Amino acid sequence: MMIEINRRLLLGGAGLALAAPSLMTRAAFAQGADTAMSIDHAMPPETHRFKLGSFEVVVVKDGARASGKPQETFGTNQTPEAVGELLTANFLPAENFVNSFAPVLVNTGSEVILFDTGLGEGGRANGLGRLVEGLTAAGYKREDVTIVVITHMHGDHIGGLMEGGNPAFPNARYVTGQAEYDFWADPARVGTPAEGGHKGVLANVKPLAEKMTFIGDGGDVVGGITGMAAFGHSPGHMIYRLESEGRQLVLAADTANHFVLSLQRPEWEVKFDMDKAAAAETRKRVFDMIATDKLAFIGYHMPFPAVGYVEKLDTGYRYVPKSYQFDI
Repeated sequence: MMIEINRRLLLGGAGLALAAPSLMTRAAFAQGADTAMSIDHAMPPETHRFKLGSFEVVVVKDGARASGKPQETFGTNQTPEAVGELLTANFLPAENFVNSFAPVLVNTGSEVILFDTGLGEGGRANGLGRLVEGLTAAGYKREDVTIVVITHMHGDHIGGLMEGGNPAFPNARYVTGQAEYDFWADPARVGTPAEGGHKGVLANVKPLAEKMTFIGDGGDVVGGITGMAAFGHSPGHMIYRLESEGRQLVLAADTANHFVLSLQRPEWEVKFDMDKAAAAETRKRVFDMIATDKLAFIGYHMPFPAVGYVEKLDTGYRYVPKSYQFDI
């Protein structure tokens, strides 16, 4: 008799277990579950964390957007067909490209240093400006940042400096290139194509000038982080070389803006390079160094997580994304 009862109980339990998924599904629908296939569900922005010696490096995806018509941005001194053919040869669409934005946080153990600030408030209507969300997801608060380094003063790098009219990183001091600040803050920009950038600097950078340290080529941010002049993309564009416990990394900012078009053809002109000839020479100089010394680099507009290496080719460089090099 006991055996029979147990058998009934087991069968009943199995029936309930089999029924549970359908019951749960019906309950979920009853509660209005979102089964939409669009990729717009609330999620924190992507972050990527790794160690560089004793430094902790966190890359944050401030956002990404499809920009369309790559021939109007890259290879502006080439035919549209040449640009499209190079994209197609690299398994990329010829008529569209995705531009992403990757600020970097470096925790040295004594300082928490943020390199560039993304698009900030101005980008949020388009799903951008997510740096602070990403820092939160990585375990950092805005108040933790002790130094903000601005590589250059285009809007997608300074847009997150202010929040609601106040400094977004209230405990930070600031470091930037002297030549860059002097150019953009100069009233001589009014009435020129640089006027929009001038206004952005007046709104986002100048209010913080009293807390700024201005450096040039070879200037140190802190021990182990050194600025390098990389002019051309903007008049005072700076990059930074990091070194800790024998490991090295270059924060290349906007030296290259596309992992194929800017690296495989470094001489091709780019719409947003203010001095196109100088930018091309800088690309060759910087990436020759990175390739020769086999250094890792982070490029602000490289495919997320924006960390990789380059191999020298006959006509330029091949981008090689980071894998497990910093895990062992």
